[in-house]
Amino acid sequence: MEFLRGEADAAASHNCFAYKIGWEQRSSDDGEPSGTAGRPILSSIEQEQLDGVCVVVTRYFGGVKLGTGGLVRAYGQSARECLKLADRVEVKPMLRRQLAVGFEDIGPVFSFLDASQDLLRRVREDAYVDEGVVVTVEMGVEAAGEVDDHLKQVTRGRVFLRDLGESK
Repeated sequence: MEFLRGEADAAASHNCFAYKIGWEQRSSDDGEPSGTAGRPILSSIEQEQLDGVCVVVTRYFGGVKLGTGGLVRAYGQSARECLKLADRVEVKPMLRRQLAVGFEDIGPVFSFLDASQDLLRRVREDAYVDEGVVVTVEMGVEAAGEVDDHLKQVTRGRVFLRDLGESK
């Protein structure tokens, strides 16, 4: 909802929206007749088979009354045109993992992490402890096996891996 507050124009007559994030979806007519704005926007999202998206259509009343059919067409068409022009980014589930290694293995592990930026990324500052270093990384779920195997190989099995769950 914070996003919506940032996108809404207080000077506009209506800031109608719809969003779909996983199973959660919501729409608002923002004062337009019921079902004439939010539902057509949501329908446009569904027609494009998108997820993790929010569309805000802002209307400034200019004196022409569109009627309910005209509002449905106007909001739906505006949303469809915006969605067709919008950049799309595929979001894949990421596995967050913590790895702990002793000081003797930091060199090979850091070299691997630096060379594998296409597979994973560090998500937190490294934590240096008495026994070595703790690194938190995210990687695509499909890359986890390959990353684990390589870390075990370069540390001769001395790496401790802790699964922190999935994130998006």
